[in-house]
Amino acid sequence: MNRNVVGLDIAKNIFHLYIESADGKPEKKKLKRTEMLPYFANSTVSLIGIEACGGAHYWARELTKLGHEVVLLNARFVKGFVVGNKNDFNDAEAIATAVTRPNKRTVAVKNDAQQDMQMLHRLRQERIGERTALINQIRGFLSERGIVLDKGINKVRALLPVILENIDNALTPMSLELFTELSERVQVIDADIKKHDQRINRLCGENTLSQRFMEVPGIGPITATIMASDIGSGKNYASSRDYAASLGVVPRQHSSGDKQVLLGISKRGNPYLRTLLIHGARAVLAVCSGKTDPLNVWLQALIARRGFNKAAVALANKNARILWAMAIKDQAYEAVPLAA
Repeated sequence: MNRNVVGLDIAKNIFHLYIESADGKPEKKKLKRTEMLPYFANSTVSLIGIEACGGAHYWARELTKLGHEVVLLNARFVKGFVVGNKNDFNDAEAIATAVTRPNKRTVAVKNDAQQDMQMLHRLRQERIGERTALINQIRGFLSERGIVLDKGINKVRALLPVILENIDNALTPMSLELFTELSERVQVIDADIKKHDQRINRLCGENTLSQRFMEVPGIGPITATIMASDIGSGKNYASSRDYAASLGVVPRQHSSGDKQVLLGISKRGNPYLRTLLIHGARAVLAVCSGKTDPLNVWLQALIARRGFNKAAVALANKNARILWAMAIKDQAYEAVPLAA
């Protein structure tokens, strides 16, 4: 080994380093936030391992600019290399050990544009969660007054104004005032979500990879943008199956000896990406009946053989692999005939 290996445990203000120099002599160092970049700017070119967490992508980009090779490691992978009690220096040593392993589980470093997409999606999901909680609260309050509404945001959105305008609904003046405020809050959240959707559509139109992803059946602007942010160049995965496995849409194994046992999907990785892929696949399956192109013929046979839900997961798996292949090869989508 002709370069230093650095395990960097990042935090808000104090950073811990475990350094294995080229001569094999370990060293421990603690730096303040303001000392980080000057220290690495004056140090020899190193292999730096960082556990993927808050702020990791920023530091990976900055250290890469200084000429170092930076690898972001999956936190679950690093956990297995911690020796002794949990402390910052032991964590840094575990990172230094894990980054040199040939089978390390890495995370691709994201640029500013990719993080913009992720931030937008997270804010949108937060508002959707707030709206769902608010709708359920409204339905609960109305049920206490003897008014029962069916499930669904559209049901409440349509019927709540009618209830508030009905003078025979036996609601008190105070409850009418409060329900009116709740209805207005729903409208504000709806407007925020619509604004986020418009931003996603704009980002999708500006991103070449997202535009290509839109050609895949079951992929819309929301899925296309977040998948483009997650995959990037695709070079962080050795194969399309590795990427599908990172999303948890491949079977779990419980095998021993010569007995191979495959279980349900592993559900590892980002649940948001997996949910979008499966929902998109459900939309394709819902309209596949009667179509004669190879993809839909395959889906019809799969539904008949394995059922709707398993067919949806199978298509989500296939789409994940297709998206990775499109990113790594920088090619447009081609509907390849499938085997029966």
